[in-house]
Amino acid sequence: MRKRLTKIGNSLGVVLDRPLLDQLGVDAETELEISSDGSVILIAPVRSKKRDAKLKKVTDRVFDTYAGAFKKLAE
Repeated sequence: MRKRLTKIGNSLGVVLDRPLLDQLGVDAETELEISSDGSVILIAPVRSKKRDAKLKKVTDRVFDTYAGAFKKLAE
């Protein structure tokens, strides 16, 4: 998807399409983390600590269950 910056007052902004926002589960109340490495701008929704802990628990279980398969794939 390509976008152009839009003038908003004295600033510039990017308008994100509704289907993208819906896919990400982002709305007007969602806090966003914006970072850059000097050439790329990254915009990501800030997720709750509880959600992150749940994701870590699930991924740890997957890694434990399939450690042998992951090792073979890495070789």
